[in-house]
Amino acid sequence: MPDSPHPFALELKGISKSFGSQLILKNLNLQVREGEFLTFLGPSGCGKTTTLRIVAGFEHPDQGEVFMEGKPISHLPPYQREVHTVFQHYALFPHYDVYGNIAFPLKIKKFSQAEIQKRVEGALRLVQLEGYGSRRISQISGGQQQRVALARALVGQPKLLLLDEPLGALDFKLRKEMQLELKRIQRQLGVTFIYVTHDQEEALTLSDRVAVFRQGEMEQIGTPKEIYEKPRSPFVADFIGSANIFTARFVRCASGIGEFLVEGEKHWNLPMPSGILKEGEEVQLAVRPEKVQLISAEPKENSGICFTSPIKDCVYLGSMTQVFLSPFSHSSKSLLAVFPGSWGRDKKTSTWIRILPEDVLILGCHNKIQNPEREKELV
Repeated sequence: MPDSPHPFALELKGISKSFGSQLILKNLNLQVREGEFLTFLGPSGCGKTTTLRIVAGFEHPDQGEVFMEGKPISHLPPYQREVHTVFQHYALFPHYDVYGNIAFPLKIKKFSQAEIQKRVEGALRLVQLEGYGSRRISQISGGQQQRVALARALVGQPKLLLLDEPLGALDFKLRKEMQLELKRIQRQLGVTFIYVTHDQEEALTLSDRVAVFRQGEMEQIGTPKEIYEKPRSPFVADFIGSANIFTARFVRCASGIGEFLVEGEKHWNLPMPSGILKEGEEVQLAVRPEKVQLISAEPKENSGICFTSPIKDCVYLGSMTQVFLSPFSHSSKSLLAVFPGSWGRDKKTSTWIRILPEDVLILGCHNKIQNPEREKELV
């Protein structure tokens, strides 16, 4: 990663933005580290692309300030910021060849021909398009066009590269290949990347950290592992991958074990510090489908949270099998379990279920339980 005297490549402080009467961003605060790959993840309309456009200078915040390396830049037009953008629709010039497209921003800035040639050839090597310089844009594939757009954005050696769903127009297989390419290029250059997507798997694959957006606010930010394994809210738990989410009432806590009445029927005992919840307080519990174990016989005592359940359905998806269960008598909530490959149901209509207590997430208690010093490290 490049050395910098400033602690952050980019910092957003108190950013708010409205379009008409609709509030798009609500007091957004964000710090982006030098040389990291940060992804903005969220559903359509959550504010992630608006945030990207404010950083690029295409939109101006109603409130707040944008800083690059400690200096305010909100007053600067896009061409005076050391920021380049790659869009989903690559905005390549059809009347230029590959070389001309990549060279265009350098010609605008009046670089010498020798420097332009050196940089363009280097960019072509970087995106593995050596020998394609003379081809017209109509003569190369969608994946190659994406590489040209990336090379054009990088040839000016920006300090920050913004990518707004750049792989959205590619087919599934090519998108997977380009994810690996983007990661390789970012690691090789050490440039700070901010990437916008609504694809959860893409965010987990590419990112050093993921910022999850919801309704104009940043719901959570952390490493892919933290976001997936320690979601702070039902929204994050359900948006990142799949999650079984149940309503539970806290009963009591004794000796570090909390008792919960789940969906008004089942008692689950979970490890937790005392004093976190009040008796009778309602919370939501989450269990990832891959953490749900289906076992053939009644388990031994003290082997986890165990109960029987009717089997609703099994769906074979090639690489895995989904098993849908109905564990509650008076609730319509189902329980999803997933297994690699196939699962031999053998005409079973019910099964034993085991869930380890440490695999159950108590949502909404993160700020009460998490170590505040550790929290500072994650910002």
